Amino acid sequence: MNASVFVPVFVAAFPALFMVILVAGEAALRRQKIDMQGAPSIDKRLFYLSKLAMVVPWAAMFLQSLGVSLSLSAVPQTLKWTSLALWAAGFSLAIVGRFGLGSSFRVGCAKEETALRTDGIFRLSRNPIYVGLNATLLASTLYTLNPVVLLVGAGVSAVHHRIILAEEACLRRMFGQAYEDYCLRVGRYV
Repeated sequence: MNASVFVPVFVAAFPALFMVILVAGEAALRRQKIDMQGAPSIDKRLFYLSKLAMVVPWAAMFLQSLGVSLSLSAVPQTLKWTSLALWAAGFSLAIVGRFGLGSSFRVGCAKEETALRTDGIFRLSRNPIYVGLNATLLASTLYTLNPVVLLVGAGVSAVHHRIILAEEACLRRMFGQAYEDYCLRVGRYV
């Protein structure tokens, strides 16, 4: 398979796999009578807008991979391959983080008791899913060298940071000292 076919398939496969895992995970949790939809930790409109806005950089990366030039200047091959590696690493990290949360995964703050996950990937980062998703936004920016992609990605990352801070407050209320101790051992991002 040549690069003109491989790259778009590669680029499309990761977000598609991530979305399938989220949807299948929600269905599995629903069968267990668990509501994956937690309470938005910040303003509901901003919370959901940030989730939807991630699609803009992802779509831009896909279009660029198809040969639709969104760049204001030529993207060096080295930067393209670096961003493809970052893309794969970012989605892989988000997927590992999602699986690591198991039935404790929530979009927002849990409405009921869950388990505090501190094992696996959560030994390295308290927020591997957000780290991974932010890596995909950076990959999109580097791959397209498009200022709109940069602005949308930076905006989404800024809102995600606000979400993380608010979710930390939820986790402190739920888990108390156990969460405080975890925060002392593991960094918010790395």
